Amino acid sequence: MKKKRALLILLGIFIVWMAAPESPTIPVQGATSKDWHPNAFWYEPWGKSGVHKGIDIFADAGTPVVSPTYGVVVFRGELGLGGKVVAVLGPKWRIHYFAHLKDQSVYPGYLVRTGTKVGSVGDTGNAKGKPPHLHYSAVTLLPYPWRADDATQGWKKMFFLDPNEVLDVK
Repeated sequence: MKKKRALLILLGIFIVWMAAPESPTIPVQGATSKDWHPNAFWYEPWGKSGVHKGIDIFADAGTPVVSPTYGVVVFRGELGLGGKVVAVLGPKWRIHYFAHLKDQSVYPGYLVRTGTKVGSVGDTGNAKGKPPHLHYSAVTLLPYPWRADDATQGWKKMFFLDPNEVLDVK
């Protein structure tokens, strides 16, 4: 009986988080949709990754990077291409990924609200020596198979969402 109750509670949490409303905002303080190229998502060729699975929001180094939605920080660290990165799990089981940060302001397990500072714009990782910017990606943990296509790495479109659509700026 306890296992069944625990399973129902987990199912309830899953459904609530899937249905939770969100209204994501641009994750660089003071930025507008004019601060990135609208066609940068899935642009190719794009270095080692083949295609660009996000957008690059340009701003001065040190400009605050803020969470576009509420959620929980699930990763803070350094990755080869991304440099200093942070990932936030938000509503609808989406990971909001922030790369090339100058610094990170949160740790795994932190609960964040829309507008909580997670770091600042930088040029770490493979952005070293390039104009400072935030690489922002949105990834769904629940695949959207109808989004897959025959583009280069098109099967990954089941997971990588167009940030222009997520941020509702296209």
